[in-house]
Amino acid sequence: MYLSKKIFTFYILLLTLLLTVVLPPEKNAEDGSNKLVYMIPIENEVERGLEAFLVRSTNEAIEAGANHIIFEIDTPGGRVDSAGQIGKLLQGLEIPTTAYIVNEALSAGSYIALNSDTIYMKPNATMGASGVITSDGNAADKKAQSAWIAAMESAAESKGRDPQYAVAMADANVDLPEYGAPKGEFLTLTPKHALDVGYAEGIVQNEVELLHALDLDQAKIVKTETSFAEEIARFVTSPIVIPILLSIASIGLIVELYTPGFGIAGSMGIIALILFFYGHIIAGIAGMEAVILLIVGIILIILEFFVAGGILGFFGVASIVIALLMSGYTLSHMTMSVAIALVAAIVAAVVLYKWIGTERGIFKKLILRDRTMTEQGYVSQVTRTELIGKEGITITPLRPSGTVLFEKERLDVVSEGNFIEKDKKVEIIHVEGVKVVVREKNGM
Repeated sequence: MYLSKKIFTFYILLLTLLLTVVLPPEKNAEDGSNKLVYMIPIENEVERGLEAFLVRSTNEAIEAGANHIIFEIDTPGGRVDSAGQIGKLLQGLEIPTTAYIVNEALSAGSYIALNSDTIYMKPNATMGASGVITSDGNAADKKAQSAWIAAMESAAESKGRDPQYAVAMADANVDLPEYGAPKGEFLTLTPKHALDVGYAEGIVQNEVELLHALDLDQAKIVKTETSFAEEIARFVTSPIVIPILLSIASIGLIVELYTPGFGIAGSMGIIALILFFYGHIIAGIAGMEAVILLIVGIILIILEFFVAGGILGFFGVASIVIALLMSGYTLSHMTMSVAIALVAAIVAAVVLYKWIGTERGIFKKLILRDRTMTEQGYVSQVTRTELIGKEGITITPLRPSGTVLFEKERLDVVSEGNFIEKDKKVEIIHVEGVKVVVREKNGM
């Protein structure tokens, strides 16, 4: 069928228009305007609370279909075990990742950065100084150091970086004087040095320059923040805060035993205990089994006040201690924290007992203080005061106790402490209950 030139031209124009509408312009594919970028902060100390936040944030980015994740890092380091878990999290992400070091990525922070696909640094940022230090400020044992050095080396190799610099960050025996780390000092890279050794892809002044360097100028940016619950979790799961919280809980409950009613001390103790478990549950450390054990322990201790024997109280305390140990990230640290809290409780109990005694608080209701006194009309034994002055004959020696015959009545008596022979004349000088005291009469 023959088509005129005008009809042919019309179809060409129509096809061009359709292609223009259906196909996006080439510029959009290049400038990243259809891409989604998540920016996730890694700030302050590295601990289990941070780990829980990163798990939540990265899952959110995956569900939203993010094309890139940028971790804004500013941390002095923290727990090695938590850093290890975060490293596994980053290694398992299929989305491209970038570590944007805005200030410092030291110790555990440098390990997290090394597990990212690319690293960018601000001009004043630093990365490194990753030696393993224990909670008391001393170097960790050789086994822990060896494992950490291997982890740093593995993280660098996994992203195609020269591992010797990662090793030098964790091992002071590596000699790199040209980068300010002679033998005996841990390597800390400046942005220029990081760029020279291939540990940074670039130096940027701000987020705008970073996005431009990543070809994400027009991408949609989503910035995540820690929730209030996660902030609490990060605070209460700190290795320094845990023993303080448990000590406050133990001292508060001990003080409450000496306080009439339920007051500030008991409230502080319960709040500290609730914060501990709440934070550890949010961080994913403690499970419901620990909470159940805690509740059972509290119920058993309350029942102990109404049931004699002490068994319920013992099992109640044991349940609470086990719940605390189950809630810790490491058994060793939780054992130490519980021990500190118990020592604090014992010291508080001793001080309060010396200062207050058992005259106040719950002890006032639990301890029986009534006494049957003679002044109140209570008499357990009849005191025979009419015997005073009577005379009798010893029918047994008094050493110093023995028997005396008074007229026709035999009485068990005691002397004033001296020996009195048989058949001696004595006189009753004092009577107190069943106790009869005699003295020898001279002249017989």
